[in-house]
Amino acid sequence: EVQLVESGGGLVQPGGSLRLSCAASGFTAESYSIGWFRQAPGKQRERVACIGSVDDTAYYAQSVMGRFTISRGSAKDTVHLQMNALKPEDTAVYYCAADSTTVDCPRVQTDIWGQGTQVTVSL
Repeated sequence: EVQLVESGGGLVQPGGSLRLSCAASGFTAESYSIGWFRQAPGKQRERVACIGSVDDTAYYAQSVMGRFTISRGSAKDTVHLQMNALKPEDTAVYYCAADSTTVDCPRVQTDIWGQGTQVTVSL
């Protein structure tokens, strides 16, 4: 079964850090582009960061550049999102997605998604 499982979300104060993980199973994750998306209440899902399938080139949304870092684990079946200097506007459900048809970032139309993990940044 093709599956993505996110973990690592939680409640953190502004300026704090969290590390999200996305564990892939049922497919060869290193051959897929993997991305993190987020969706806040009442807002559209937006792409946050992604890592390519060819040479692990990373891509970031402007809003998180310099604060978030995406990386593949040594076993290549896990992708991490290190989030530093968190802001209240980072509060959202974070989803990871995988896509075999793109080499840079997953399409929103991809059918491989995790169930999401809640990140809340608040005092």
